[in-house]
Amino acid sequence: MPAMPLDRPLIPLFQAMGYDVEINAEAVEAHCVMEISPLHLNRQGSLHGGVAATLLDTASGITASLSCDPQGLTPFVTLSLNVNYMALARQGAVRASGRITGGGRTTKFVACDLRDAEGRLIAASTGVFKRMRNTGTEAAA
Repeated sequence: MPAMPLDRPLIPLFQAMGYDVEINAEAVEAHCVMEISPLHLNRQGSLHGGVAATLLDTASGITASLSCDPQGLTPFVTLSLNVNYMALARQGAVRASGRITGGGRTTKFVACDLRDAEGRLIAASTGVFKRMRNTGTEAAA
């Protein structure tokens, strides 16, 4: 089953940064997709590391949520996120793709890759995510 766009409104951060979220509930994967614009560049004219980390963190967190429900509504928070930067990206589309690598009922370990349109690895992360009790905010994404 291919990745599908979220069927609910995006949170303001996603909209402000200009990225979309796609989910593949069957594969338990979330993807953040963004077209690089001048807003996303650092002083050297390449994708800002904080923007890359945000894409990796979001894709990872929603991937953790998908392990509990097919819409990815179960709230998880990031306990730790380690990011390694491998290559520069200056333009075009980038995609962060998360996958569960371990964990239990309340804690998930997630790896995520950020790749450009040619499939070149831009950055990679590993993170630990903790399931939160129902907070009533799940519908916001």
